[in-house]
Amino acid sequence: MITVFSGGTGTPKLLQGIKRVIPEDELNIVVNTLENNFFSGVYVSADIDTVLYTMCDLINEETWYGRKDDTFTTHETLAELGLEETLRIGDKDRALKIQKTLLLDEFSLTDAVRIQKNNMGIKANILPMSNEQSNVTIDTDMGTMGFHEFLISHQSKPLVKDIIYESVTPTNEVLCAIEESDQVIIGPSNPITSINPILIMPGIRDLLKKTYTTSVSPIIGEDAVSGPAAKFMKAKNVEVSPLGIAKFYEEFLDHYIINTTDNKYKNSIKEFIPEVSVENIIFKTLQDKINLAQKILGV
Repeated sequence: MITVFSGGTGTPKLLQGIKRVIPEDELNIVVNTLENNFFSGVYVSADIDTVLYTMCDLINEETWYGRKDDTFTTHETLAELGLEETLRIGDKDRALKIQKTLLLDEFSLTDAVRIQKNNMGIKANILPMSNEQSNVTIDTDMGTMGFHEFLISHQSKPLVKDIIYESVTPTNEVLCAIEESDQVIIGPSNPITSINPILIMPGIRDLLKKTYTTSVSPIIGEDAVSGPAAKFMKAKNVEVSPLGIAKFYEEFLDHYIINTTDNKYKNSIKEFIPEVSVENIIFKTLQDKINLAQKILGV
């Protein structure tokens, strides 16, 4: 079994390659839930839904959020009625969120996602990192705000001073998935708000120390592959470079993959990470994603 730690942008692109290299039923995907919250009366688990859509080939690859070819009649009608939504939710995407909201009246988040992924024909195990609700706030030069307010309303523009969130308890399904895995892959997602919330849960780091763990750098040079990762890293005093990420994961990492343009970091990283590979980690085509998946998995 292979387990992947995922957020909602960088890692799903890698998952498109992985799902074409190994059978889906040999894949566990542990997904960040830090940003989950209610919007317009529905429960939004953005990263989980992105993974769901990615695994059944319905993801909107222009935004890496929501379904492709969706319509926005409900969103536009709400605006006409005077309700300006923080999130622009598509009609078909809203249906998935409404179902999840209703399922949560009776089931845990883990079970609700299992029901949805089965209904969508997905064979991989998609596992929310926790069934507990966590909260995240961003301390900026414009004041303290919620994650989606920072990301959407302010378009990630404010200066970030700090990111505050608390640890939650991992599910038994997550702990068992890691324990039974031959390899854990930490995808190129935001290390501060997508991956670290998984890592700080009780027991996770100890399990990773016992499992062969590979990470793909979310940083190329001194820039994030996607999203505001660099701003968040600076706020947490993590060096914005492939070397900085390697140090962040040093405690448990066995294999680290950096981009071909970052070969200058290789020798420094090899001083404390057993195996360092230099590969193309910029995904311009589906074949790029498949090639990297094959390198990671050795197939």
